[in-house]
Amino acid sequence: MGAEEFKIFCGNANRPLAQEIVDYLGVPLGAAKIQRFGDGEISLAVDESVRGSDIYVVQPTCNPTNDNIMELLIIIDAMRRASARRITAVIPYYGYARQERKSRAREPITAKLMANLITTAGADRVVTMDLHAPAIQGFFDIPLDHLPGVPILAGYFAEKGLENLCVVSPDLGGVTRARNLAERIGATLAIIDKRRPEPNVSEIMNVIGELKGKTVVMIDDIIDTAGTITQGALALVERGAKEVYACCTHPVLSGPAIERLKNSVIRELVVTNTIPIENMIPRIRVLSVAQLLGDAIVRIHENLSVSKLFS
Repeated sequence: MGAEEFKIFCGNANRPLAQEIVDYLGVPLGAAKIQRFGDGEISLAVDESVRGSDIYVVQPTCNPTNDNIMELLIIIDAMRRASARRITAVIPYYGYARQERKSRAREPITAKLMANLITTAGADRVVTMDLHAPAIQGFFDIPLDHLPGVPILAGYFAEKGLENLCVVSPDLGGVTRARNLAERIGATLAIIDKRRPEPNVSEIMNVIGELKGKTVVMIDDIIDTAGTITQGALALVERGAKEVYACCTHPVLSGPAIERLKNSVIRELVVTNTIPIENMIPRIRVLSVAQLLGDAIVRIHENLSVSKLFS
């Protein structure tokens, strides 16, 4: 595949993932420098022509979220003003996805604001993975390709050859994802029924399903402070689970997450590299999404079905 067919650029959010994608596709990473002025404003210099090119901008909007969002918007704007033919924002992790509805009066719907900003900046298409709320796809008036992380996670657990498996959803909202994983690895299904009195605080209420003697795999889309997953794992062991693995697509891992994981009963946490992990510990295993995103880019460029990648 010739480098002239399309060009891939990235911001500073996850350069190693962008490099993996271009290495897989056999194309160079686009020449662009992102720096900061003294007052913190972002400076972008694109050092090659993009006129008439299909451009793919790889930039998860993870921590530092607002800086990474601005980098994404500025790169898109620069490409549009430089006469790129088509601009696709490849956002492996979509920040603000947990603010997708009004749960009380006078709250913003920031996930929708994000969609408006990306579209207004000049993106023609968006590629993302495991949106916290799938309905966010409808916030965009441009095409959006929504890639699942479950097939990658399922492939890893299938290769481990674990027996007597039960997949557990840490809440009622994640049952569809958990059922998908369970079907792919031949496991039973259980659900933790919990309530959350305030953000980042959860309380285990009940476990629905048979756990005694089972090897358990807990799955979520995001692990943030790791309170839900570590409390849940302890509750499962107390209810007879033999051992507990955990997995997610997006390892946000903020605040006390790493310490909680170190002190937890979780044997292994399996995640993807949609977000770079700053503080690695031995029990975290990282799987790459570079091939999936690379294949999606090629299929979009060639006007082929993206859903064929995971159907």
